[in-house]
Formats: sequence, C-alpha cells, structure tokens
Amino acid sequence: MYTLVWTESFTRSAKKFLTRHPDLRQKVAAVLHDLESDPFQPHLSFHHLTGKLKGVQAVSITHGYRITLTLIVSEREIILLDIGSHAEVYR
Repeated sequence: MYTLVWTESFTRSAKKFLTRHPDLRQKVAAVLHDLESDPFQPHLSFHHLTGKLKGVQAVSITHGYRITLTLIVSEREIILLDIGSHAEVYR
C-alpha cells in the first residue's frame, strides 16, 4: 500500500478539475484508490515523463486526462502534483 501526498497545487487543481468535470468524479476517485494499492496496474498507464518534466511520472484518468505525480518507492509515497487535460499537465 502506498501513501498519497496531496500537494497544495494538486488540491487546487483537483478542485477546479472536478468542478469542470463532475462526471469524472468517480473515475478520479477510482484512479486514486488504485494508485494507493498499486501504481503499476496496467490500466493506469503509469509512465515516466521526459524533457522539462523529467523525474515526474503520470497516470491516465481517461484518454484525454492525466494525473502527474512523483513516486518515491523507498518510502512508498506518491506525491500528487497536477491533474488536468494532456495539454494542461504537460505544459
């Protein structure tokens, strides 16, 4: 089991995201729950980012929406960084 750490910026982004996309509330909750149990589940599409976001990872909510995060395996922590559309989180 991993611990989810909600950064201040993720909390703000999540609130805005869920206000704009209330239909995805259950999907986001399910993705966060699955992240806690095992971030490497295939349906999450966990992947490392490159370029200016090197060192950051991402998982998919849907085809068009992502959560960016930092995974610290030794401490079993997942630091949530951002949530939004592909263009928003990879800016």
